[in-house]
Amino acid sequence: MKIVAGVDEVGRGSLIGPVYAAAVILNKNINKKLLKDSKTIAKDKRELLSNYIKKNSIWSVGKASVIEIDKINILQASLLAMKRAIKKLKKKPSHILIDGNKLPDLKNYNLKAIIKGDQKIASISAASIVAKVARDKFITTLAKKNKGYGWDQNFGYGTKQHLKAIKKLGSNKHHRKTFSPISKFKIYNI
Repeated sequence: MKIVAGVDEVGRGSLIGPVYAAAVILNKNINKKLLKDSKTIAKDKRELLSNYIKKNSIWSVGKASVIEIDKINILQASLLAMKRAIKKLKKKPSHILIDGNKLPDLKNYNLKAIIKGDQKIASISAASIVAKVARDKFITTLAKKNKGYGWDQNFGYGTKQHLKAIKKLGSNKHHRKTFSPISKFKIYNI
């Protein structure tokens, strides 16, 4: 029997925090019409969908830390997060469909990269939703401990508000030091 997993990552362009990836094997009874690219779904609906997906699939989440991102670069860290998510699945898929044009280094897995897969393949859309909700929850928790950056609204992306806060407050241990403009600012370990 063909077992297909969809895989996607979130947080590559953020200036802070880990990059997250999810791997999802959908149950046959799931309503695939509900599944779309996470970026096109409102936050409240995305959270409901994430819970729906988790109840109706086999899923896992992997991540790569800020330290790993700064050490091996964001592309390699994204692939590492994907690899971790795939390896954590409770069932080994026979086919793995990955959003994008790069594949993680995994032996004995049948991997296929699909450009804009999160817009075309239900299991990849589901993975994008699960990963985004997981990362957003983590970043919201960080925002409570690191006030002034607006992370609960910008999720660490380089918005005017966030860049202005970095200029005022400096960067901290959650910022990706190799990312511009963080590399230009003084580092504070908060």
